[in-house]
Amino acid sequence: MENIIEFNNVYKVYKLYKNDKERFIGLFKDKKNVVKKIATNYLTFSIKKGEKVALLGPNGAGKSTILKMITDVCFPDEGSITVRGKVGALLELSAGFDMEFTGRENIYLKATLLGLSKKEIKKIEQDIIDFADIKEYIDQPVRMYSSGMKARLGFSIIVNSNVDILIIDEALSVGDKDFRVKCLNKIKELSSKNDVTMLFVTHSLVLAKDFCDRGIILNRGHLVFDGSIDDTISEYNRLF
Repeated sequence: MENIIEFNNVYKVYKLYKNDKERFIGLFKDKKNVVKKIATNYLTFSIKKGEKVALLGPNGAGKSTILKMITDVCFPDEGSITVRGKVGALLELSAGFDMEFTGRENIYLKATLLGLSKKEIKKIEQDIIDFADIKEYIDQPVRMYSSGMKARLGFSIIVNSNVDILIIDEALSVGDKDFRVKCLNKIKELSSKNDVTMLFVTHSLVLAKDFCDRGIILNRGHLVFDGSIDDTISEYNRLF
């Protein structure tokens, strides 16, 4: 299997400014005595097509930054990242929605941003609507939706869009209890597919073991362990 994600000496640092004025000035010139937070410290690892990988580690370990760089929300200061294939991220589930568009129109908008053609979207349109289960609201402007309804529609679009790489960051607590169970079952279904690569950030070792076959432990931007999910969980418990 070829590598679908590659990190090569990836270094990412955040500069922590005291206020917006200092942040604005920092865009144009380096400011001395700025607090710097290293998010990833020359990370190197690769993920093969079809692997299901849990990213584990304490808060501030660099897990979310890795997901943001894979999805082009932010970029490394040094090193290189290679991603091959369509990426669907269960992060900000309503990101990319136009509040004046209807739910149905937003299906086409968001799925287009994922790289699907109109013909491909048409094939999965009803599956998305059925899974989201927001009934007649699908043809109402999204500005009328509750936050839960927007999350349900966003989740449904991602998991039904046949992406190559599925990014999950503790996004499984969507809607009511019945819908959360529905989401978990859909993730389990996707995790059983050999052609779907999954990268799962979680603090739950139970969910990590349920969905993943490999684990990576991070701490303060460093990769401290990489192995089978059982070995990773044992090492995580020893370390933390």
